Amino acid sequence: MKNVLIISTSLRAGSNSEILAHEFERGAKEANNNVEFVSLKGKNIQFCSGCLACTKNGIDCYIKDDMTELRKKVHDADVLVFATPIYYYEMSGTMKTFIDRCNPLYESDYKFTEVYLIATSAEEGEEALSRAINGLEGFVECYPRCSLKDVIDGSGINEVNEALNFKDKMQSAYLAGKNV
Repeated sequence: MKNVLIISTSLRAGSNSEILAHEFERGAKEANNNVEFVSLKGKNIQFCSGCLACTKNGIDCYIKDDMTELRKKVHDADVLVFATPIYYYEMSGTMKTFIDRCNPLYESDYKFTEVYLIATSAEEGEEALSRAINGLEGFVECYPRCSLKDVIDGSGINEVNEALNFKDKMQSAYLAGKNV
């Protein structure tokens, strides 16, 4: 049994990336994993100031917002799943800010070893997701014990709740969760 943390970074109601993330969650739970789903909607997450006090002094971030608690969840998870809409061929700003604020984990004894990406975009094809994948790979490379295990391709989905009509993509998300 693994501790799976799913982080939905979309702020839109009826978010397609969040719909696929819930399918991943369903599969992971059916595989008897301990799963926590966190939506960043309504969370207070400030930008990283780049002071590096977290790495220089071995302290947690001096910014006290919702990331203080969320970072502990990331630290203790075996598996991280990021769900994001694609904006201008890149991950959402919410996801990027979240990742930047994970910097205090860099020197820690973090547990996560597997990372998944669920990404939805209006444009079809993997090219629409490639920059977001590349951005997440940058995060993964900073944590030597972890790897990007899979990307769930939600390209070609645009309208609110439209993911529900894409049975193949829903199945892909479910099976990825089931195989964690």
